[in-house]
Amino acid sequence: MTKIRTILGIDPGTNLLGFGVIRAVDKKAEYVDMGVLDLRKEPDAYAKLRSIYDCITEVCKSYHPDCLAIESPFYGKNAQVVLKLGRAQGAAMLAALESGITEVAEYAPRKAKEAIVGNGAASKEQVQLMLEKTLGVTLESRYLDATDALAIALCHHFESTRPVKTTGGKGGWENFLKNNPDRIKKA
Repeated sequence: MTKIRTILGIDPGTNLLGFGVIRAVDKKAEYVDMGVLDLRKEPDAYAKLRSIYDCITEVCKSYHPDCLAIESPFYGKNAQVVLKLGRAQGAAMLAALESGITEVAEYAPRKAKEAIVGNGAASKEQVQLMLEKTLGVTLESRYLDATDALAIALCHHFESTRPVKTTGGKGGWENFLKNNPDRIKKA
């Protein structure tokens, strides 16, 4: 039986928010769309959150994603930056949840880079290059925030198709053995 899922990836931000959409057919991922919401000219912080909500709602209406993979806010030296990122993430998550998405996963930036490039400290350009090779598309370099979002979506696809999951506290060998008794050889 073919399993088809549409995954929405989001790289949240209050100045630039990237989104990427992939379709996963069994274990193969296909590029669908990506874009950037540019909020740099909007001075009102709350208007930015409204724009994020509206944008993600429209993306969800257009592509009907089954799940959301979103970059988690990472530790920073400036608490205000982390707070703003958390607000942007919350607005995006709420839009997705209200659009019917029931599966939400968060990934640290390093985790997504490691999943795509094999190096958690990879540059945005390296991530873009590997996405192009993996998805078989050419991506414009002006959309680096969107390629980060695609990386988050693809990272979620890779994580959700692994036989032994490492995220969410539900993985590990114990869970694998419990869910796959037919794959255990008895002595």
